[in-house]
Amino acid sequence: MSNVEAKSEISGRVFQIAAEPGQRVEEGDAVVILEAMKMEIAVEAPKAGVVKEIRVAVEQPVEEGDVIAIIETA
Repeated sequence: MSNVEAKSEISGRVFQIAAEPGQRVEEGDAVVILEAMKMEIAVEAPKAGVVKEIRVAVEQPVEEGDVIAIIETA
């Protein structure tokens, strides 16, 4: 098993947590929803696996490149 990082591609703030630790996700599934410039942007799982860790909280500001979540892959 290995871990991959889901990273923010933009600066903004966390609007919603869409996945929880222990939840299975497929590649492209939303893990966290960010809000930037009045738009909602999903941070997607880069690979299928199980969410190991969510590293942000609702309303938290994030910068481009920040690690949002860790996904454990098979």
